[in-house]
Amino acid sequence: MPTTATLHSERLDLLPLAPEHADELAAALADPALHAFTGGRPATPEEQRARCARLAAGSPDPAEVWGNWVLRLRADAALVGYVQATVRPATAEAELAWVVGTPWQRCGLATEAARALLAHLAATGTTTVLAHIHPDHHASARIARALGLHPTPHRQDGEIRWQATLPRP
Repeated sequence: MPTTATLHSERLDLLPLAPEHADELAAALADPALHAFTGGRPATPEEQRARCARLAAGSPDPAEVWGNWVLRLRADAALVGYVQATVRPATAEAELAWVVGTPWQRCGLATEAARALLAHLAATGTTTVLAHIHPDHHASARIARALGLHPTPHRQDGEIRWQATLPRP
């Protein structure tokens, strides 16, 4: 799966994550409320630089491909969040995640970005997508539903596994 492609949606450019995005990403994701369901705290700029460098380097597991894109809002060039996919080519499966900074939430940006990612994944051969969502994280559940994912009975670390089969392009 190509992870270096820039993707586009109506309002966003999805740019492959690079270390130079770290400071702006740390600022965009600085609200502690973003960690209500995942735990932890906002990354410092230094921590975000290390994380971006690690993610940009790719998965150490040859059975997985990491795709990470930052979301650049074209209207004002603000970096507003990210989407990511952990792809397992052998099973044509991808696990998705999305985060949009608090100031840009409730505008459909996470759904829009995740749809662009889904189209890219489908075009590159992924057939199954999943996401793990905390049972009380209603906003993420709405996004998953909008993407066509459905909750399953499976749980992982207290989160519900959502899943969908992608249509063939």
